[in-house]
Amino acid sequence: MSLGHPSRALITSGRGVGGVSSFAEGLRAGFEELGIPAEVIPPQRIFTRWRDLRDARILKILSTSAVFAAPGARRAICVAHGVTRARGQGMVKMAGVVATFKLANASPGAQLIAVSEYVATHLETIFDVRIDAVIHNPLRAPFLESASRNGTRRAYITYVGRLMRVKNLHLLLPAIREVLDENPGLRACIAGDGPERDALQRIAAGHARIEFPGTLAPMEVRERLRQSILFVSGTPTEALGVTYLEALSQGCAVAMPASGGGLEIAPQSIGNGIHLFSARLTRASVTAALRAALAATPTPVSLDAYAPRAVAEAYLAADARFSASGRFRAEAEQ
Repeated sequence: MSLGHPSRALITSGRGVGGVSSFAEGLRAGFEELGIPAEVIPPQRIFTRWRDLRDARILKILSTSAVFAAPGARRAICVAHGVTRARGQGMVKMAGVVATFKLANASPGAQLIAVSEYVATHLETIFDVRIDAVIHNPLRAPFLESASRNGTRRAYITYVGRLMRVKNLHLLLPAIREVLDENPGLRACIAGDGPERDALQRIAAGHARIEFPGTLAPMEVRERLRQSILFVSGTPTEALGVTYLEALSQGCAVAMPASGGGLEIAPQSIGNGIHLFSARLTRASVTAALRAALAATPTPVSLDAYAPRAVAEAYLAADARFSASGRFRAEAEQ
């Protein structure tokens, strides 16, 4: 028995700015394109919407920080946005996140999807968590628009994201400085904010061509990427990497660790638009990847599968399979 298309969608975002919030807004836009009203709410508000949580006509998309609501939900898709790192976030938090995923597995009105095969493999093989589907994150609509050919010169190596130890910018910056010294016309942009900002500025001290503009709005990020030759990131445990998608969409080459969900985005472009360095981030491997990326001419990558509408359709397909599978036998409330 299938319940048909949902009457609307309720999506929980993350606890702050970042990839989960971008995911929620992109998915909301995708459902709206399909004619399904959608609303994004903070995860801490999910129990204030108890009637919606129990209404089988409404599709609930619960981000990782809202998966604890799965036992009370009917017609919910819980999302594993990543695997919590014990070293960075502690064993207790890691155990808590895994426990909520187990809770989703045990809830008859919910299923659990992962944002990448990388995340799914780790949860299934290490923690014995069942993943019902893998659906990649959406790319925000403005990044799908063709870049205007206004003669803007590409002159930046760019990073966009939180300035946290786990992002490994303290390992990337020495290699970036070395490449900047070899290319006098090149600049670097480290966009974002976080607890590591002061330490990173000390590493970059004395290099006038390394900029720290702080947190940028989405359209400012797009504009900076259109001025960039190369986007760089240093997280070997990246669940997927929406920033990789954004960079590729704007014609940048990408240098990234040889690990993580980002390898799934465009595997056909590895060695062309995507250049890999050691997951251990050795300086020699990072420098070599930066040099190779700067020398390459990236081939455009089709990102149609990451359009908000396409991703929303994938969620509807997962919901339809689930509601008709026999695991979920809830009748829509009249």
